[in-house]
Amino acid sequence: MRVTIISKACVVGAYQTKLEAIATHNDIALTAIVPPFWREGDRRLELERAHVEGYDLVVAPMACNGAFHWHWYPGLARLLRASRPDLVHIDEEPYNLATYQAVRAAHAVGARSIFFTWQNLNRRYPWPFSAFEQSVYRGVQGALAGNADAVDVLHAKGYKGRVRVVPQFGVDASLYSPAPCSCDEPPQRPFTVGYVGRLVREKGLIVLIDALSGLDGDWRARFYGDGPFRAELQHHITAAGLAERIEIVGHVASTDMPARYRELDVVVLPSLTRPNWKEQFGRVLIEAMACGVPVIGSTSGEIPHVVGTAGMLFREGSSSMLCQRLTELRDDRALRALLGWRGRERVLDYYTQSAIADQTVDFYREVMAG
Repeated sequence: MRVTIISKACVVGAYQTKLEAIATHNDIALTAIVPPFWREGDRRLELERAHVEGYDLVVAPMACNGAFHWHWYPGLARLLRASRPDLVHIDEEPYNLATYQAVRAAHAVGARSIFFTWQNLNRRYPWPFSAFEQSVYRGVQGALAGNADAVDVLHAKGYKGRVRVVPQFGVDASLYSPAPCSCDEPPQRPFTVGYVGRLVREKGLIVLIDALSGLDGDWRARFYGDGPFRAELQHHITAAGLAERIEIVGHVASTDMPARYRELDVVVLPSLTRPNWKEQFGRVLIEAMACGVPVIGSTSGEIPHVVGTAGMLFREGSSSMLCQRLTELRDDRALRALLGWRGRERVLDYYTQSAIADQTVDFYREVMAG
């Protein structure tokens, strides 16, 4: 089976391990089409050629780069005519122009097609995006959904085709792995709290700062990421008198993140549900869990399902409850070790790149058989 995946997400090197895992299946000849970079706000994510064994990586120019809804690939039809895939997997939401383009291009070369969606809120889009969406629903032979809520949204919007819940990416458990055991050694650093992700208001970062304000003892915090909320976030940190304890590190390359996770005692994802957004998955949770780092997540969206019994939860928006959870972990080293072990085991069972790749390939086979 000749499969072509079109994915701007795979400019990130760590995500390419899923492509390598898909390519290990003997009945799959894989081509991945990616742009040379993806513009995310003010940040330009350059293509990282980190894991490119076993498949063909094709770099294709992208028009309207950085426009989530409007980007597209001028040379896509030519590339598909040359490679003649049996199946085209467009790693985009159904209402995006790139998805509409890819489904039409796949149909033109006689290939079947599927798309991926995270959309867990039933949002109605104006024309032409609503037209793109309905055309994609009619034109594809399958859909992958990143969470159960996304399946409900598809059905509510009129999609009647084949669908399966499979997260977009897992983690490479050989890269994201725990630090060498130092169980018999006293900690050599203050209790260190981490946040990883975009610096935007809906991620609940003010809730985290308020919780840290109430945390006594010797602790530090590091925020890995960047975004439009950075300046305001720094203002809140300074106003709370925590500038000496909280460091905004900024963006770190995905290939460097496993080492950064191992420097933390807990990772917090304090997301806040908004009328137009709720947490769709929380990839940073499975990355931290794979590294044996305990996690604390809010109750927004998919977070409770990802964490399961392998971490701690708090009511979203409650800084006092989050402070309590942080205090529990700070004071109980054995609990940190237990949750770190549970998290790693949960990732190995459900969230490795290999497990996600196997589920994805199984869906490919189902689509082609149907």
